[in-house]
Amino acid sequence: MMTFNVLLVVLFALISLACAVPVGLPRSIDDDMSARGLSKRSNSTKYVVAHFMVGNSYPYTVDNWLSDIQLAHQSGIDGFALNVGTDSWQPQQVANAYEAAQQSGTGFKLFMSFDMSSLPCSTAADAATLRNYITTYATHPNQFLYDGRVFASTFSGESCTFGQGSVVSGWSSQFIQQLSGTNAVHFVPAFFVDTSTFNTYKGVIDGMFNWNSAWPVQVTTSYVTSALGAIGNILQNPSSALTTLSSLVGSTNSDQQYINALNPMGSNQTYMAAVSPWFFTHYSPQTYNKNWIYLSDDHLYAKRWENLIQIRDQVDIVECLTWNDYGESHYLGPIEGDQPNSQAWVDGFDHTGWLNLTLYYATAFKTGSYPAVTKDQIIMWSRPHPALATAPDPVGQPQNFQITEDTVWAIVLATSSGTVTLSTSSSQSQTFPVSSGVSKLSMPISPGGYMAATLSRNGQTVVDLKSTNFTFNPNPSSYNFNVLVISSD
Repeated sequence: MMTFNVLLVVLFALISLACAVPVGLPRSIDDDMSARGLSKRSNSTKYVVAHFMVGNSYPYTVDNWLSDIQLAHQSGIDGFALNVGTDSWQPQQVANAYEAAQQSGTGFKLFMSFDMSSLPCSTAADAATLRNYITTYATHPNQFLYDGRVFASTFSGESCTFGQGSVVSGWSSQFIQQLSGTNAVHFVPAFFVDTSTFNTYKGVIDGMFNWNSAWPVQVTTSYVTSALGAIGNILQNPSSALTTLSSLVGSTNSDQQYINALNPMGSNQTYMAAVSPWFFTHYSPQTYNKNWIYLSDDHLYAKRWENLIQIRDQVDIVECLTWNDYGESHYLGPIEGDQPNSQAWVDGFDHTGWLNLTLYYATAFKTGSYPAVTKDQIIMWSRPHPALATAPDPVGQPQNFQITEDTVWAIVLATSSGTVTLSTSSSQSQTFPVSSGVSKLSMPISPGGYMAATLSRNGQTVVDLKSTNFTFNPNPSSYNFNVLVISSD
């Protein structure tokens, strides 16, 4: 009898096989708003920013900030959302960031993203910290301004009263109304509230940031269990579950809910969507008590970008989650700074190959046209051990570990048609024809496997990529559902 965990893995393996087909992208974007019941928003200028955890920058110098800013700028990112918390040293790092942005000469922008899960907000005095950040940098040449006002955001904050009788009154009287003139803010928070309540924040918010839109957060083990029960024997009739689950990866359903809630509040409301390549966190109950994954398979990063580009007339800003949140494994930037005790699942697992995709998709989002591919590239990633592997790890297996696939994911950027061969061992390989543009490929990986790929054209190998210091280990010493990303030069 097949166990429940194995059955779930089989289900997602079938999804992988169903999706292992190269998909070429168009040269222009068809914004079919009528098909989605959405109307075009007024602001036509698009921005791409990345969330930066200032709390992970303790040892940074101005030069460290400058290096990150230059790399982000080269990758199509227009600015950093500076997530700030309570540490006494963080204001100095914010100052270093603004200095580095100015030194870069790139026009790179910065704005505050107040982490209200960390910052206190129960008294009127607590709001002074937020206002001080705004007034300090409001006229800085690298401050991100939107509609002529200082752009500001949050993580959470939907319970903050700042000593007032309600959340709305607190944010209004202690933050919005006390900032005027050159200090006036364009406030786009990530409040975790039902979209039906957005109108109660009218006069306080200038839009909303949809943090959880980056992942199909509703896809949990119990969700998949329900899907299995609904369709009966998945091995005999998989198509219904495959269609449903695959369609949720990168979906814009929650975007549409946010947009539809904001639109009646006025055409000047800003919608900021999220995009992220991965999610895994592994903290014990004695520390941060966070131990789960979100479904990030099925080329999540690419699919999410492509779907956002399809509705770009409705999306003002895309925020990449994140540049350096190592604890949740969704960092795009280099591994540096001061990790939040995440070294066990982060060290050695580079993600910067995803920046090649960021440049491609950010350009398409901002301009309305996919750029021509001028350099052949392959980007690949895989987890380091089977989903069902067991380890002597006191933290235990992360929640939802059953829903991820033992798969190597690959994206090919091709200047013209060719042939790609993916390999995970000397005896396991698959070959795919690819056309110019982007192709999304995948193949299963077995214990002992590695990642390798070649792109050939006219009898010549034009890209040859293989992982080093990576083996798909059936006997891990601890659980790690992060991925190693490799890419060709």
